[in-house]
Amino acid sequence: MTAQHIQSIKQIKIEASALSKSLAVPQFWITDWLLYVINKTPLFLMTDESYQLTSSELAQFNAGIEKMQQGIPLAYLTGSQAFWSLDFKVNAHTLIPRPDTEVLVEQVLEWIESNPIANNKGSKRLLDLGTGSGCIAISLAYELKQLYWQVVAVDLSAEALSAAKQNASDNQLNNVEFIQSNWYEQLAINAKKRFHIIVSNPPYIDETDKHLQRLKAEPISALSAPNQGLADIEHIVEQAPNYLQQGGLLAIEHGYDQAEAVRDMFYRNGFEAIKTAKDYGGNDRVTLGQLK
Repeated sequence: MTAQHIQSIKQIKIEASALSKSLAVPQFWITDWLLYVINKTPLFLMTDESYQLTSSELAQFNAGIEKMQQGIPLAYLTGSQAFWSLDFKVNAHTLIPRPDTEVLVEQVLEWIESNPIANNKGSKRLLDLGTGSGCIAISLAYELKQLYWQVVAVDLSAEALSAAKQNASDNQLNNVEFIQSNWYEQLAINAKKRFHIIVSNPPYIDETDKHLQRLKAEPISALSAPNQGLADIEHIVEQAPNYLQQGGLLAIEHGYDQAEAVRDMFYRNGFEAIKTAKDYGGNDRVTLGQLK
């Protein structure tokens, strides 16, 4: 698809299916990118098919298509990604929030709704380890802002934290604190300030996984880990009892084939009521447990 023969929205719509197949990307990437370039709502694609792209819009559209061909995801082209009920700014230092991670948010909110430790009227604390764009921490802070919850979001990357802080500001949240830290490293062990909940979507892809070679844009360090992808999860689970209240919740996202290993880590480190929740594709994705 080149600037020489595209002139209207109708032509782009006609060619979107073939183009998405040749680029190996979802078809909505093509139409969403078009809407971003012309700054219109989705309805415009149905009501104004005859709209002619200007030369500058056409140049921007084709430049984006070329970047998709190079492996750059749509969210990095537009600079944002929807997650839960909010929009998040993303950059090359943050992972793009994925729908399956919403399962982690769902599970935590369900636990809070049904658990006495999370429903007292006093101040309550939640820790998000490896926050990235802040999508988990901010989504939870947004849902819990009327319930006296204070959220602490940790990441080693200063660039990721910068994006997360901006996302918290954009969503008008003041109940999130951001700390630069390698997991728990910069967090004090304080018996009086333990967390009621710890959540994390850590790197969990095996370092030797051949699929990592296909990624051209997202930070590999936020995706892969040693020990068949389990090293960071193991560290988080082993240290959690030092920072979590008795009866508190630990919830971790992991690979589709790691549930048994992760549940075993929970058992070995003093957790009970352990369960694994499936993602929207039916794969094991989030394991939760309460500290005895």
